[in-house]
Amino acid sequence: MAKIQMKTPLVEMDGDEMTRIIWKQIKDILLLPYIDLKTEYYDLGLECRNETNDQVTIDSANATKKYGVAVKCATITPNAARMTEYNLKEMWKSPNGTIRAILDGTVFRTPIIVKGIPPYVRNWTKPISIARHAYGDIYKATELRAEAGSKAELVVTTPDGKETRALIQDFKTSGIVQGIHNIDKSIEGFARSCFNYALDTGMSLWFSSKDTISKTYDHRFKDIFAEIYENEYKEKFEQAGIEYFYTLIDDAVARVIRSEGGFIWACKNYDGDVMSDMVSTAYGSLAMMTSVLVSPDGIYEYEAAHGTVQRHYYNHLKGLPTSTNSVATIFAWTGALRKRGELDEIPELCEFADKLERACIDTIESGIMTKDLYLISTLENKTQVDTVGFLEAIASRL
Repeated sequence: MAKIQMKTPLVEMDGDEMTRIIWKQIKDILLLPYIDLKTEYYDLGLECRNETNDQVTIDSANATKKYGVAVKCATITPNAARMTEYNLKEMWKSPNGTIRAILDGTVFRTPIIVKGIPPYVRNWTKPISIARHAYGDIYKATELRAEAGSKAELVVTTPDGKETRALIQDFKTSGIVQGIHNIDKSIEGFARSCFNYALDTGMSLWFSSKDTISKTYDHRFKDIFAEIYENEYKEKFEQAGIEYFYTLIDDAVARVIRSEGGFIWACKNYDGDVMSDMVSTAYGSLAMMTSVLVSPDGIYEYEAAHGTVQRHYYNHLKGLPTSTNSVATIFAWTGALRKRGELDEIPELCEFADKLERACIDTIESGIMTKDLYLISTLENKTQVDTVGFLEAIASRL
């Protein structure tokens, strides 16, 4: 049959370890036989980031701003052990953090629910979508070590040269210090993205932070959300029959566990990072969650919500069998292809994305699945397959 034609390239960001292996397999088995795939390719593998002094990450983000849609593989954020393992020039920052800082916006993460995989929280009968702010905080932090006897201060200099100073700590013993920031414009974009997403999906919106402790930083988030809601969205929410409310992050966690789901939980950057992993795992697997960054100016970057599956990669290098769940990575591709089809008015591309997602779900619900799902599935007739076997089972349905 004739392949589906694309008009505009996707920005393709390759990654690391086992997800890099799966990335190529997905393209070879599920995409290239059906689509004349057009991408602008960037290798965000750790070796290439190191060779280019991380310029490749910046280039990929700028390309995403140019073309409007990107799909990203999972990547390594190096720690001290990775410095030695990969002989790195320096401990490069999170590529996701770099990309999100350039694109700004909000990351929406939603679990992929299938029959036979009951959530660990039994009363969660509906999906919970995490809306994660994608700019600033610890992902753009400046950090220093402090010797004993040092003094650390926070200094803000106004345009006319006036300084405001606040003591952070007099270090009687050695320690550490970190400076983080955010900007009103990004927080406003975060708020509007969340309110619009709630209206689009018909789900209520919760926002949580810790304004009782962070009386300036977190309180600014709370105030901006409240101002925008009251001035721009309150009437629309009432007409839609949904609600918005703010609560402390610790109260939100308790409410979430007691809930039935079916709402959007908006979180600051780090909170969203942690809570999206908690939510996705509680629904069954980290590999069963979609993730898309939506910028205020309508740019989309799709990715899996999990990491590079390091342990499976080391087994793969030893020639041992692996049973790695590729669903979230497949859904990153389908999300990007569908959005590209919508923007370029290619209905065949949108239809292909829908069918590929359906084939993934049908494969699992028929009893064919990778080990992570096999161990928790309640289906009576189920079969565990390896990494490639799962992709081939999806292909047979597609």
